[in-house]
Amino acid sequence: MSDSAGAILTVDLGAVRRNYRAVCAAFSGAEVAGVVKANAYGLGIAAVAPALAREGCATFFVATAAEAFELRRLLPAVGIHVFDGVQPGEEADFAAQRIVPVLNSLQQIELWRAHARARGRALAADLHLDTGMARLGLDRDEQRRLLAHPDELTGIDLDAILSHLAVAEDPANPMNEDQRAAFADVAPGWPSRRLSLANSSGVFLGEAFHFDLARVGVALYGANPTPGLPSPIAQVIKLQGRILQVRSVDAARSVGYGATHRVSRPSRIATVALGYADGYPLAMSNLGTAFLDSHEIPVVGRVSMDLTTVDVTDLPEGLAAPGRLVDFIGENNTIDAVAGRAKTIPYTILTGLGRRLQRIYLED
Repeated sequence: MSDSAGAILTVDLGAVRRNYRAVCAAFSGAEVAGVVKANAYGLGIAAVAPALAREGCATFFVATAAEAFELRRLLPAVGIHVFDGVQPGEEADFAAQRIVPVLNSLQQIELWRAHARARGRALAADLHLDTGMARLGLDRDEQRRLLAHPDELTGIDLDAILSHLAVAEDPANPMNEDQRAAFADVAPGWPSRRLSLANSSGVFLGEAFHFDLARVGVALYGANPTPGLPSPIAQVIKLQGRILQVRSVDAARSVGYGATHRVSRPSRIATVALGYADGYPLAMSNLGTAFLDSHEIPVVGRVSMDLTTVDVTDLPEGLAAPGRLVDFIGENNTIDAVAGRAKTIPYTILTGLGRRLQRIYLED
């Protein structure tokens, strides 16, 4: 690690692999797929996807064609599925690179069917049934139409029938059971190899939600899939900033943009090379906490693009010094805790991690 790096993101690939194993142990179905869209939720697909493959993950889901093609270059042999489906002009590349589109509409079904007919062979695809999300997928009327006209799937080799849970993070919400029942009622009507409903939190709703294939994303990266309960998942990332300067501030002086914090006593303020351009949320202004060794310290003043200020007045003399690293996300300050305090979700914290962070990957 270079001492010149101001902001550092450490990604524990061993923890990613342990989390994959933990989800597999909780899942009663046949297979757990890794979701690595959005650059593996901001952590780096080039490092994360091969680590999951080494752990035995053989099926991956991404959002877009570009992500699928990048992943195919990294992992020539795995199964790759694309949530957004296939768009006009992408058919030949999908077929050539063995990319499986999730067909979300009757238009996509016809597009893929026509390409299969032109190639003279069946092509693999998944079929997405909307069971309540009202986002992507065939609605109830389209599902009935397709069941009544199965010839519209001629030339399509159905791999998975899938749907997506809207409120799996809330086990008491009756919508979970409504979606499960709707999926269980209609999904077996198609001749597919497997059925897939559970996401990260869905795995922990119980075996009735498992079916054959789980699609797990955020749990792999350290977010608790069982909010309100102890997490079965290990922390994956550590976000640190280096102290640039420590200064004494007299009472009644303000700190940072907008003068949003005013000290009430003579204080020592450390300025750290980490800001919202690095993914530390602006919402943590005057609200967040960080750790220097085992000492908790408050964020004071407004988080700026490149800098965050913390109050180190109560730390032992000399502990807070230029060059020392301050932990903003880590074992003492989990991704869930930071997201909760910022009134957002762990997904936005992870995918918002800045490009200029020095990234360090730890293997087992």
